[in-house]
Amino acid sequence: MIIETEFGQFEIIKNYRDAFDIQKFIEKYVDVAFDRYTYIVGDISGDILRLKGFSQDPKSPNGYKKIPDYINESCAVNCPFFVLKRVKKENV
Repeated sequence: MIIETEFGQFEIIKNYRDAFDIQKFIEKYVDVAFDRYTYIVGDISGDILRLKGFSQDPKSPNGYKKIPDYINESCAVNCPFFVLKRVKKENV
């Protein structure tokens, strides 16, 4: 599913336990911090949304291949989370 925000378009890759809430995402998103990332993971603990960015480069320390490690090691067990992928707009 593709969503449109003021920060661009994103594809919802995973929405575990219906974690994605567009209003909370927009409130928490900081363009200077997250515009450079292709993937964004959001997890909810104590009703607070945390966002973490991951790059397209799999060899980078914050590469997208690290997303499962982040979810397993940094998120509360069985917490709601989502994974978004930035969609590049095609010039028409």
